[in-house]
Amino acid sequence: MIAIVKYNAGNIYSVYCACKRLGFDPIITDDVALLRSADKVIFPGVGDARAAMTYLQEQGLDQVIRSLSQPVLGICVGMQLLCKHSEEGDVDCLGVFDANVEKFRPTDATFKVPQMGWNTIGDLKSPLFAEVPEQSYVYYVHSYRVPVCADTIAQTDYCGWYSAALHKDNFYATQFHPEKSGSIGEQILKNFLTL
Repeated sequence: MIAIVKYNAGNIYSVYCACKRLGFDPIITDDVALLRSADKVIFPGVGDARAAMTYLQEQGLDQVIRSLSQPVLGICVGMQLLCKHSEEGDVDCLGVFDANVEKFRPTDATFKVPQMGWNTIGDLKSPLFAEVPEQSYVYYVHSYRVPVCADTIAQTDYCGWYSAALHKDNFYATQFHPEKSGSIGEQILKNFLTL
């Protein structure tokens, strides 16, 4: 069973549809027992880090997500919430990854924030990127980023290099949206769902 975490963050349905296109039949749930018993858990998100963390804490989902032992994939804000702290709302997050989330600080006017659109990923270091060529294009929409750190498994260059993806133990995460990244994104999602 594939479980998609249901909480007050956007983009959940597009992840659901992407899984369906790959032949999987996911459920969208905030039920603790279902999340714990799922084979894989996807933790997507578009929205505000502070509001999302408040909701997770009120529902007790923060403790649940942190304690999962099966493969978990955070996407966009889901990835940021798996880090220690976010500058967005100055909020402590789940602390799975030993990294902080920081706002883009453009050095000149050629860099627009949010970064919105296609950019390449490189220095790929994980089974998550099996059959994904270096410098493949993926789709981003974000104003905050995770610096390159010990858990970085892919990098993107925009106002400097940052973490395009992270991996630690059973937790994987992408800053980009695999569900909106065409055939490359489908391959990455498929790689996760068949780990």
